[in-house]
Amino acid sequence: MNVYRDVLSMDDNCYGRLGHLKNQHKLPAIMTPVSTISSAHSDFGLPDVTLTSHFTSLKLTPDYNDSDEEGDGHCHSFLLLDEKERLKVSSVEAFVKRLNGYKSTSPVKVISIFGNTGDGKSYTLNQCFFRGAEVFRTSSEQKACTVGVWAAFDPSLNVVCLDTEGFSGSTVHNKQRTRLLLKVLAVSDVVIYRVKGERLQDDMFNFLGSASKSYIKHFQKALLTVCSRSIDPIKCADSVKGPTLCIFHETRNTEPLGCYNGKDVSEQIQDRFHELQLDIDGFASLRYVGIQTIIPPTDFGQIREVLNEEIKKNCNRPQRSPHIVYLTLKALNDKFTGVIKTSIEPLFPDQHLTCPTVCQSCEQRCSNSVGHLKDNIPHFNNSKCRYQSQFENSVYICKVCTDNGTPVVVTTNYTNDNQNSWLKYALSGYTIDCPVCGVIYRSKQYWYGNNDPEKSVVYTETKHIWPGMDLPSSSSMNPARKVLDGVTYLSETVASVSYEPSRLLSSWVADQFAPKYWKPNAEIKECIVCKLQFSSTSIKHHCRACGEGVCDECSKRTLCVPERGWNTPVRVCNFCYKRSGSISSNCSDSSSRGDENEVGARKFSEAVVQTLSSVASVLEYPKNLIKDTARPSYWVPDSEALECYMCKSEFGSTLILHHCRDCGHGVCSSCSNHRKPVPHRGWPNPVRVCDLCSNQDT
Repeated sequence: MNVYRDVLSMDDNCYGRLGHLKNQHKLPAIMTPVSTISSAHSDFGLPDVTLTSHFTSLKLTPDYNDSDEEGDGHCHSFLLLDEKERLKVSSVEAFVKRLNGYKSTSPVKVISIFGNTGDGKSYTLNQCFFRGAEVFRTSSEQKACTVGVWAAFDPSLNVVCLDTEGFSGSTVHNKQRTRLLLKVLAVSDVVIYRVKGERLQDDMFNFLGSASKSYIKHFQKALLTVCSRSIDPIKCADSVKGPTLCIFHETRNTEPLGCYNGKDVSEQIQDRFHELQLDIDGFASLRYVGIQTIIPPTDFGQIREVLNEEIKKNCNRPQRSPHIVYLTLKALNDKFTGVIKTSIEPLFPDQHLTCPTVCQSCEQRCSNSVGHLKDNIPHFNNSKCRYQSQFENSVYICKVCTDNGTPVVVTTNYTNDNQNSWLKYALSGYTIDCPVCGVIYRSKQYWYGNNDPEKSVVYTETKHIWPGMDLPSSSSMNPARKVLDGVTYLSETVASVSYEPSRLLSSWVADQFAPKYWKPNAEIKECIVCKLQFSSTSIKHHCRACGEGVCDECSKRTLCVPERGWNTPVRVCNFCYKRSGSISSNCSDSSSRGDENEVGARKFSEAVVQTLSSVASVLEYPKNLIKDTARPSYWVPDSEALECYMCKSEFGSTLILHHCRDCGHGVCSSCSNHRKPVPHRGWPNPVRVCDLCSNQDT
């Protein structure tokens, strides 16, 4: 007491001596006049001091955050995890020892608090669990006083309290801080979200919704693994249930949430989550405590009651020992750790200022600014696109022009003298034309001939397909498909008749490949020579000279008919043979030559007829052989079309696969009953389309 009497006996030096005591022992700075003097030994060996006349009562209270003493019977907070997710307590024993007042046989609950920096998280824990004592440090400074995760133990309620770093702190380690908070949330039994503001902002909902999703997707499985090793398997399922969420909302000028339109507060909050397309399935239950503080101090009575009620409940998670709490947190921290690339999100991300249009093939966004179409600037993305057959988004680029520094898109052109003769269209070949270099590629036959143009004269480039964009013409593959459709028609026709298929086959093929001067089979009723009436099974021949129908007996003679384009001996009727003389002329010396292109298709057809007419079943062989070659590039391959695009029925022996000529998807017969022209795909006449494409124009 002599020291303090000396202090009282001083006038101007009093402030200096008290300032010295304050600096050494962290005395409070606020002083008001009182009338008595008292002293008592504090926990740190210094007395409580009450000054008369000019000064206030100064009480020395321990700084729990700075004290390293353990086991002194007082509540202390200690750093459990730092801002870099490093566990600062080395062992289970050290963790239990830091929990001052803990009894070794008592289970505990874990309560954590989250919220923005400056909303009073630490102060809330002090008021709810430690009777206002500054167990968790508070500060009026601008800089956040809580960094990392701090822990303290309330022996009266057997609660481990975890104070966390605020959200509105430094943004440099924002992602790492969020992961740290998620791990704390996963080990908590009750989560308090402290909000000090007039209204609940979207930031809270976004964090809680993301935390719920992360808990279900990642942390619940990890908790189940940890609990199965240390907890009774029967209780293990209860141990991985999500925590209880308690939103503590304090307002000043507005009223907190209440019942509205027949909905309680919990339903209103859940509706808000749904509006933001979020859910809180990761939390076992939701509680809301709203208070309006017009004149401080804040009333914590209601939040204390709710927390005490949740602590006493065992329906969500069973109480655990501190050993289990520490080991669980350590396991989660070891599993979910690692370097996160630090980055500060811009105020206006690029996706808010760029065009939202997405390529239909590769699903990449257009890289131009919003509203670029108003300036007649097309969609653009410099990255490579993905080829998809239904879009046929691959084009040819001339190699010579590309090597010269000016890439030029080249086109494929087909010669088509007779639209009705689909095989002539297919056999006429095609050319690749460059606007600069001219014709750079010719094909001899559609089925065989030159090497692949991609190996010699062109590069292939995949183009983006933007919504509303006209798809590339698919006519380049249609001639081959028409050949295949013809072969398929042969198979179906042969299978649908009861008489000998080879007769119908020969007759149908002859009409399709017939030169112009040939009389159609349907009009041939009798032999031109002997007048023999033809039946449905009779063999009809055509004289290569006059084109009339003739029987086998009346057309056994052969001679060259160069004026018709037949430069080798061919079948002629007896009339034409007699008119030309009994001796056939020298074919190679004939100066009169007919149209070889016109009879070329017939020559090819005769080889087809000779191969196919004997047995109808062999039609399946050439059809399957050329099917992949004849498939237009925008069609979905058969190997990928496992089910109907419309009704989702699986293709098999009882459900035949067809292709829509418009979109190229595989469909069944029931979903493709309509026919219409598809000129932009190269089908000028009505062809099979699916119900979806058929309805687009109706």
